[in-house]
Amino acid sequence: QVQLVESGGGLVQAGGSLRLSCAASGRTFDNFAMGWFRQAPGKDREFVVFISWSGTRSYYADSVKGRFTISRDNAANTVHLQMNSLKPEDTAVYYCAAKLGRAIFPAKVPSLYDYWGQGTQVTVSS
Repeated sequence: QVQLVESGGGLVQAGGSLRLSCAASGRTFDNFAMGWFRQAPGKDREFVVFISWSGTRSYYADSVKGRFTISRDNAANTVHLQMNSLKPEDTAVYYCAAKLGRAIFPAKVPSLYDYWGQGTQVTVSS
């Protein structure tokens, strides 16, 4: 079993930045690829970014490419999502997810992930 806890969400003005963190516990962290998803009210959960178990490969949704940066610290069992140049359309609940196995190709579908955090709200005002 893996427990994931997100933090760092909040309210920010358009153009601002936030840094989300996801702390993992329960199993060896570097056995998991990680992803961030988001879900706005009335919409499906949407892929944001994927990072491989080693952190050497990452894949971004087109909507966030160039503005968001994912990183991971396997020694600290943590994944971070640096979000810059935020837009109102980035407003959503952001979830981190863990996919068992040392996948290097992106998993963009929520059903491919084995564990989920509870989510953290990000609100971007215009």
